[in-house]
Amino acid sequence: MSELSHLKPAKGAVKKKKRIGRGESSGWGKTAGSGHKGQKARSGNSKPRRGFEGGQMPLARRLPKRGFTSQNRVEYAIVNVGQLEVFGADAVIDLDTLRARGMVKKGLSLLKILANGDLNISLTVKAHKFSQAAINKITSAGGSIELIEG
Repeated sequence: MSELSHLKPAKGAVKKKKRIGRGESSGWGKTAGSGHKGQKARSGNSKPRRGFEGGQMPLARRLPKRGFTSQNRVEYAIVNVGQLEVFGADAVIDLDTLRARGMVKKGLSLLKILANGDLNISLTVKAHKFSQAAINKITSAGGSIELIEG
């Protein structure tokens, strides 16, 4: 009969706490598991911070720093005109259509059309930006462009 008042942890589940620094005969006396001298034997030693190389100049500081990344940069989903051939003639193409086809990653909310590739069908393309060559290719194929503000 197992009542709540008679519950015990499984055999071997509860271990006694290792008491270090309690005499040589315990096996954990003297240096108490810290070995002899060195950084890891000192008090206050916990895991050193990430990238710490024991006092040697860390790799992140040894390598040259170049360039600049703006925190206000605007990232566009890039699609080439040649990729739009998969849509049927007279289709209306926008960011949602491309995302549904898996041609644009999630998270990108602005679309730019570039001119790489050829286009032989007329399409209506709605995007936030177009390269001049892409505009020429879309209109010469009989299609039209719509510039989305935002």
